[in-house]
Amino acid sequence: MFLLNILVLVSLLGVGLHLNGVASMTHSLMYFHTSSNDVPNFPEYISVGYVNGLQITHYDSNTKRTVPKQEWMKKITEEDPQYWDTQTQINLGGEQVIKGNTEVVKQRLNQTEGSHIHQWMSGCEWDDETGDINGWYQYGFDGEDFIIFDLKTETFVAPRSEAVPSKHKWESTGVAERYKDYITRPCVEYLKKHVRNGNSTLMRKELPRVSFLQKTPSSPVTCHATGFYPDRAMLFWTKDGVELHEGVDPGEILPNHDGTFQMSVDLDMSHLSSVPPEDWGHFECMFQLSGVPDMPTKLHPDLIMTNAKQLTPRK
Repeated sequence: MFLLNILVLVSLLGVGLHLNGVASMTHSLMYFHTSSNDVPNFPEYISVGYVNGLQITHYDSNTKRTVPKQEWMKKITEEDPQYWDTQTQINLGGEQVIKGNTEVVKQRLNQTEGSHIHQWMSGCEWDDETGDINGWYQYGFDGEDFIIFDLKTETFVAPRSEAVPSKHKWESTGVAERYKDYITRPCVEYLKKHVRNGNSTLMRKELPRVSFLQKTPSSPVTCHATGFYPDRAMLFWTKDGVELHEGVDPGEILPNHDGTFQMSVDLDMSHLSSVPPEDWGHFECMFQLSGVPDMPTKLHPDLIMTNAKQLTPRK
């Protein structure tokens, strides 16, 4: 699914690396645009921007105005007084473009009736240590990839035959060059400005609350970590300090409404069924976040919360 893929992409961007012992960070600036029709209580067009997975802008067809979603984003007008007016005009134009493209795709797919959702993702990432740049343009229709820009080859990939005419047209009319220019110049330039203006927020470290959850006595025990920032985190189970790979099911990193993140990992009861509850402390849920010490939490039956009407410690 296209929407799922782009949400996962957001959570994966901004990863921290160590090169020759020096910490580097890959920053990302991403925009997600959604055009729809006949969807109740949903604007026909929405555009949202993210830096390192944190929402920074919002525009929709009801308000017709691009607005900041972070206080530090207002600093951009100190060097670019017309920034918000310019972004509003860009989104007004983008709204019309994607609506026109939607009609073309509907004709090609012979799906002119009913409700449809057209999505468009664009953005760039920049490694502040190596200077490496990468970027994306990707279109999806009704939850499936439609056409994707490949920056390395400066060509378009058409996952379905109906997109082949667009691929040929865009490659012959200079669209690939325009996309490359946007990714490597204005997108990265604004990304650097946003990172500088939001440094105290984007570079902060917040540790999570860790809980153990279980639906039934035979269900897997879930280790759930929420409220951490940034999203360069890992969560896994260990036994006697050794990471477990069998009988565990890691989840995805997901955003919280307050700009932090959450994730979970399940431990199958096959690991615990033959171990006395008093020895469950051999199992630990390990949370790791770039730049901070590891955070292990020992498993104990009294700490497991049940999935009843109200969460109560299991005795």
